[in-house]
Amino acid sequence: MVGIDSSGSSGRAVDPATGAAVVPRGRDVRLDFFRGLAMFIIFCAHMPGNAWTLYIPARFGPSDATEIFVFCSGFASAIAFGGAFRKYGWGVGCARVLYRCWQIYWAHIALFFTILAVVALGTFHLDTGKDYIGQLNLYHFVNDPARGIIHLMTFTYVPNLFDILPMYFGALLLLPVMILLSRVHVGLAIGFSLGLWACVHAFGWEFPAEWWANENGDVRPWYFNPLAWQLLFFTGFAFGAGWLKPPPMHRLVFWTAVVFVVVQIPYEFWMSRRAIDAHLMESFGYTTAVMNDLHQSLRWFTQKTDFGILRYLHFLALAYIALYLLRGHENKLRAPVFKPIVKVGQQALATFLAGLVLSRIGGMFLDVAERDMVTWALANLSGFALLIAVAYVAGFFKGQPWRKTPAAKSAPAPRPESAPPYGAARFQPGAAD
Repeated sequence: MVGIDSSGSSGRAVDPATGAAVVPRGRDVRLDFFRGLAMFIIFCAHMPGNAWTLYIPARFGPSDATEIFVFCSGFASAIAFGGAFRKYGWGVGCARVLYRCWQIYWAHIALFFTILAVVALGTFHLDTGKDYIGQLNLYHFVNDPARGIIHLMTFTYVPNLFDILPMYFGALLLLPVMILLSRVHVGLAIGFSLGLWACVHAFGWEFPAEWWANENGDVRPWYFNPLAWQLLFFTGFAFGAGWLKPPPMHRLVFWTAVVFVVVQIPYEFWMSRRAIDAHLMESFGYTTAVMNDLHQSLRWFTQKTDFGILRYLHFLALAYIALYLLRGHENKLRAPVFKPIVKVGQQALATFLAGLVLSRIGGMFLDVAERDMVTWALANLSGFALLIAVAYVAGFFKGQPWRKTPAAKSAPAPRPESAPPYGAARFQPGAAD
């Protein structure tokens, strides 16, 4: 992590590992753009019965929008919290992180009860015949709220759909530890992150997501294990803090990343799996679905819960490809056509929360209406528009316009009878050109 240079009078930020001065950076439009894209994809992916999810990036490879969200959150955390640790020390930096955790915690609780209210309204007041409470497996909480509220508030009850924010919360809590380790040596912090991820896979470290056991006596773990996903979070943090340097933009590396991504499409994309297996069975008499079996055999390497290694490598390859293609064209993302996406990325927490609620409502709309090309487009595009509206409203309130000094009112125009002689107005202070 960067520190404050106390040897001189300039007070410049320096990297304690190298002693090099750290140049302050503005907001990276690429960060906001890709985080905005992730918010749109997450909205689509969580809408039940949404045919558009058949073609989101997650269908073409092991990584998906979650990786974008987590990596960008780590990168943004280096910018947002790094200044507090540099300027005010470790204690104040910890307080800054805990304040953000406090916000994430109550955002999670509010999201749970908001969606619970939405699915309850849909279950009891929509004539669809569907049990939306049961779809999210919330009846244990509904039937035993006294016990449920205790486990909800202590993160020992983390239902599916409500698991990304707790994972983010857990990664943030590790940040002060990483800062301390980095003050000894940056390599020690990076090694700690890698070692923690390895321990998850070696020893099965996890957190319970429910207070009851299934028929086999097993308790479901958090769907996103923060002890594993912190690896991606702190990869983003390491690049944002300058612990790691971005790899050089080289054509050979670019094409290697492209090949790595492309070779996974045949067994990851559902249409290609189906087509290849049908061809092998028809033309060569295969009795098993080869591509589907290959897809299943790699599940351990592509799993979400403990963040399989192929997910990590696939995301890094995609990130390199994106950076390579955008090299020298970054400012094009500031074009008016991209401004709504960038705005959504700037207000990621608000749009994430809104997206999960809107995805439930969109799914109910599709249940009421007939699912076809028109209704799918209407549900998705209206959701996109609402996410953009939420981003602009959140940005307005976050800017706290009521705290700004109001602009001075223009002086009233002089009356004709008291107007100065012709030509004199041009010499008056504030006169129009």
